[in-house]
Amino acid sequence: MKQDTFELRSTDEFIELVKLLKLKQIAQSGGHAKFMVEEGLVQVNGVLESRKRKKLRPGDKVELEEITIEILGSSKRKAD
Repeated sequence: MKQDTFELRSTDEFIELVKLLKLKQIAQSGGHAKFMVEEGLVQVNGVLESRKRKKLRPGDKVELEEITIEILGSSKRKAD
């Protein structure tokens, strides 16, 4: 299984599931990403995810096919 990560920008609290799939080039388009979720091909934290706009936050793990992507917080995030 391939392990990968996605680091949120310092200005972002989350990324939506379909946007992650598109940005990581797992899906060819936004429509393809939605199809993957609708078809039950994606798990978040070990649970089948059906929400296309599921908000992914640091610590979340997305699994599909032979890929696991861990969401990381920005190392440049300012303390509030």
